[in-house]
Amino acid sequence: MPERTAHARWQGNLRDGSGTMELGSGTFKGTYSFASRFESGPGTNPEELIGAAEAGCFSMAFANALSKAGHVPKEISTDAIVHFGGQAGAFSIQKIELKTEGLCPESTRRPSKRSRRTRRRIAPFRKP
Repeated sequence: MPERTAHARWQGNLRDGSGTMELGSGTFKGTYSFASRFESGPGTNPEELIGAAEAGCFSMAFANALSKAGHVPKEISTDAIVHFGGQAGAFSIQKIELKTEGLCPESTRRPSKRSRRTRRRIAPFRKP
């Protein structure tokens, strides 16, 4: 598999500094700062990009699982809610919630227990 790259640059101290993050493909470049990460300031943040990666990975993997089960989806749409917070002075991602909707015209039945278990396993971005 090919290697994927990204780059981040930070200038200045934590509170007053700022930086940029960009994908190696050149398809995204955004600014980030203390305010965009820990408050509601303009710009992006690492957690937002991780949420986008998780949602993208899950959507592709879920489409593959449905297709293998004989239900080719027309569309899969996933929103990620990244819960970022601090405990004992250390900040980390607490959890990522995924909300997925799909249009699968060939399927009118509810997913089986096996399908629900599969949904939990198909996103290789992170371990359960």
